[in-house]
Parts: sequence; structure tokens; C-alpha cells
Amino acid sequence: MKTFVLNGWAASEHAWSLCKFGRDRIFSYVEQLDGASEAAMRETDDAVLVGWSMGGSAALGLALQFPEKVRGLVLVATTARMMKDDGWAGMTPRRLAALELGLKMTKGEGFGGLSADGPNPYMMDCDENLERGLDYLRATDLRRPLLDLAASGRARFPVWVFQSEHDGIVRPENAHFLASVFANCRVEMIPGPEHALPVSIAGRIDLAVDEVRRLGLS
Repeated sequence: MKTFVLNGWAASEHAWSLCKFGRDRIFSYVEQLDGASEAAMRETDDAVLVGWSMGGSAALGLALQFPEKVRGLVLVATTARMMKDDGWAGMTPRRLAALELGLKMTKGEGFGGLSADGPNPYMMDCDENLERGLDYLRATDLRRPLLDLAASGRARFPVWVFQSEHDGIVRPENAHFLASVFANCRVEMIPGPEHALPVSIAGRIDLAVDEVRRLGLS
């Protein structure tokens, strides 16, 4: 059984350097947009998917495409819909624009809230790829397909969700939506506003991946 990690928008592999769980591959957001993670799923028999932020959304997309191959999900600061709309607690376009500007101003040196001596999960990339990622965040809406998947009874795999209680990028209400979709779902709320949870709670993510892998093998 493979373990695939799907990284967040504009994040480097260093985001996962404190996590010790075994993984077969980390897919950058550019690789996700280019279809590399989909190709990997087609070539494997089964996999546990670990996704953070935009990568969590991509992991949900893979679960929709390959529910028979997914043995478990670990979703970190993950949402089925990034942007705010009627009845949905998401980001406003202004907040997303501020996030984009902040990334450019820091030149990949990270946003506030990260420890000074920890790995930096952010890196600058070419403007074209950053914009492609932004387009994905603006447009992607997996709510209806996920509800349909839940109704079909095909989402029996274990799911573990990590969500900060005051995350300004992915709203905490999203975790409750995911819990309503997946019957076998554990939600762990993290105090504070941290979005870069692979850095701040690496050990807890390790335990979750190991447990989901164990359950997926049973």
C-alpha cells in the first residue's frame, strides 16, 4: 500500500520535514495541477492519501475518482470549497488576494505564525504556476460530489481531519462538513490560528497516518 502526500499551494517539501511517517512520494501543487497524482493513483492498487490545504482538496478529488483504491485519508487544514458563498464559511476574494500579496512580499520566506527555527513550508515559484494554483482555489467546489459519494456508501475508508480552531485560510466549519461526509471520520481541532500544521503538529500527524494505514490494511 502506497502513501502519497499532496502538498499545499506554494509550499515546498520542507513543510513535511518534521513528519516521520513513511511516504512514497510528495506531490507539489504544480504536479497536482499537471495530473501527476492522478497518474500515480491509476498505477497503484491502493493508497493512503495525506493532504494539506490545497493538497487536501486534491486528495478529496482523488478519493472521488478512485474510491475503490483509497484505503484512508489524513486531511490537514482541508476544505471542499475554499471560497465563501451563500451559507459557506470560506475565504473572501479580498482575503485570497491578501494571501497572494503576502506570499510575493515575503519572497518565499514564510508568513507569520511559523517558528523561527522550524522548516519553512513556503517557497516562491514562477508567477504562472502560482496563478494556476490560485485559479484552482477560486474555482474548485467538491461539496456536491462528496455528498453524492457519501450517499453511495463507497467512502468507507478511515479519515482523520486536523483543523485549527481559528485558521483564517481554511475555516473550522469545513472540518464539520467533512465529518458529515465520511462515516468513519475523526476530527481533531487544534487550538490557535496555525495553518501550517505539518510544521506545528508533526508528531500528531505521524500518529494519524500510522493509525489510518493500520485500519486501511485491516
